[in-house]
Amino acid sequence: MKSFACGDVVPGCEARWVCSTDDEILVQVGAHAASVHGLTDLSPELVGSVRKAIVPAS
Repeated sequence: MKSFACGDVVPGCEARWVCSTDDEILVQVGAHAASVHGLTDLSPELVGSVRKAIVPAS
């Protein structure tokens, strides 16, 4: 299992996900970024930042 906290990339955001794979997290984060943060086009840099912040779930 993998875990990602949006606040690790966007300070102040409390959203968190635990999924089986990095790709599953990225799908959830993409939907969250659009609906909550108004980001409809995720730059490669942002995706890279998200990937770096994904950690094994504890």
